[in-house]
Amino acid sequence: MNRQDQHVKIKGIAAAPGYAMGRAQIWQEVPVEVGRRILAEEEVAAEVVRLQLKTKQALAELQSLKEETAQKMGEAHAEIFETHMLLLEDDDFVGAAAASIRCEHMNAEAAVEEAAQALVAVFENMNDAYMRERASDIRDVANRLQRLLRGEEADVRVAGDEPVVLFAHDLTPSDTARLDRSRVTGFATAIGGRTSHSAIMARSLEIPAIVGMGDALKQVQAGDYVIVDGSEGAVYINPDAELIEQYRSKQSRYEERRSRLQTYVSRASETADGKHVELAANIGGPQDAQAARTGGAEGIGLYRTEFLYMGRDTMPTEEEQFLAYKIVAEMFPSQPVVIRTLDIGGDKELPYLSLPKEANPFLGYRAIRLCLDRKDLFLTQLRAILRASAFGNVKIMYPMISNIEELRQANAVLAEAKAELDAEGIAYGPDVEVGIMIEVPAAGMAADQLASEADFFSIGTNDLVQYMMAADRMNETIAHLSEPFNPGVLRLIRHVIQSAHAKGRWVGMCGEMAGNVTAIPLLLGMGLDEFSMGAGSIAAARGLLHKLDSEEMKQLASEALELYTAEEIKQYVISRVPAVSEWL
Repeated sequence: MNRQDQHVKIKGIAAAPGYAMGRAQIWQEVPVEVGRRILAEEEVAAEVVRLQLKTKQALAELQSLKEETAQKMGEAHAEIFETHMLLLEDDDFVGAAAASIRCEHMNAEAAVEEAAQALVAVFENMNDAYMRERASDIRDVANRLQRLLRGEEADVRVAGDEPVVLFAHDLTPSDTARLDRSRVTGFATAIGGRTSHSAIMARSLEIPAIVGMGDALKQVQAGDYVIVDGSEGAVYINPDAELIEQYRSKQSRYEERRSRLQTYVSRASETADGKHVELAANIGGPQDAQAARTGGAEGIGLYRTEFLYMGRDTMPTEEEQFLAYKIVAEMFPSQPVVIRTLDIGGDKELPYLSLPKEANPFLGYRAIRLCLDRKDLFLTQLRAILRASAFGNVKIMYPMISNIEELRQANAVLAEAKAELDAEGIAYGPDVEVGIMIEVPAAGMAADQLASEADFFSIGTNDLVQYMMAADRMNETIAHLSEPFNPGVLRLIRHVIQSAHAKGRWVGMCGEMAGNVTAIPLLLGMGLDEFSMGAGSIAAARGLLHKLDSEEMKQLASEALELYTAEEIKQYVISRVPAVSEWL
């Protein structure tokens, strides 16, 4: 069968949403053998000077690229090239290469290659996925310097005049930043992950992208007509007319919605009657923070720290954690960054902790219960969070608090962490707020008491609903019972908000319900202060808020909570608030 007769679908990692169609262009940087040459004694000084001159030239290129990127994508994305510039001034890289020239009499190209390989090996052996991805930055800088030493230019060139979909083994941050957005409609790479800078930049440039396709990418040939589905992480090779038409419709709807959402990204989070409501983002690490900023987040309402602990063989060190928290604090220097302490257990396991098998892990040895029992683990994390608080508006949040005794015990460990840092002369924020997640029904019922000692609440509806409904949210058979619009759930949420406000405390929500456009009118009416959600949901939430009157929503919530079923409540909101349907 001719390969044009039936389309082929290949999968990768969805890196940037959207849809791209066009002819495939294969781009592959030609690998260059770095020859090692032994220099004569009288050549050494001149070779060091050559390295220094090319390093200055590389710095000038990066400065230009930094300015260009800042103009196209904003200062935050331009920071990656500031990092590249710092690398060129680092003794562990160019300094090491110069030392090799002087001591071993090797040529500059070989010296740069050797220094780069040593640094890449260090980063690739790190347990943290985000830090492993930084090895690509070192390769990018080394390649730039190598090209200059060889006297070559190397940019991603787009052949012909028609828009193309670019396929490559990899795209460096420099390559991605300089893609011609008018010509390159999307791209796919064989390697990389969602945390690679090419993926992060693609999301900001709004170029549909797929990474980590591996050997499957070899099935694409130059000139093939392809569809890149950056939302699903799929490439269709030589699709039929019907599939092309389906994707044209998808692309049209996506562009229309994106255009509508874009108008709300940078606007204030205010209701129609001028009430400000904070819209924050949920993140799993530094790799998500930029998407949160780009999406219009006014801070981080939930930093899930457990992802620092997962996918590795040992506990993250205090220094690793500190750096991961500090990066995010510095990205939101004046806005709140709520860091949740380790929430492991239930559906999240750490093999190296050798936790006991439990019949019902969701109700077992997890979250704050584990941390209070493993004080060494907890103290290390609290020290790291406190240290990061010196660099921004960091807040600490304890998960799965069920009674005030647990809150007091956790605060006692926090006081110990502060005392240790004081004794060591290490700075931390002077007024770090400490709050709790409301996800255990008992804590919700005792919210008035807990508000006396907690600075804030964040309602975790994902677990709160399953505990209130006695329905495992992972069990598909009873999934219909995991219903956040259940009148009992909504009434408890209202009680929590009212109890906190009576004590002058603010209340956020970081569960999935916070980004549900049907729930937002109800939550606004109940007085919720902060909505924290996935970055992609923020613009729609803000657009809806702009059409809601906070006083009218109070009446709506009061009336809705008198209804008897979840379906009645949802339909009541949709019928009373026409704007909801615009964002569904």
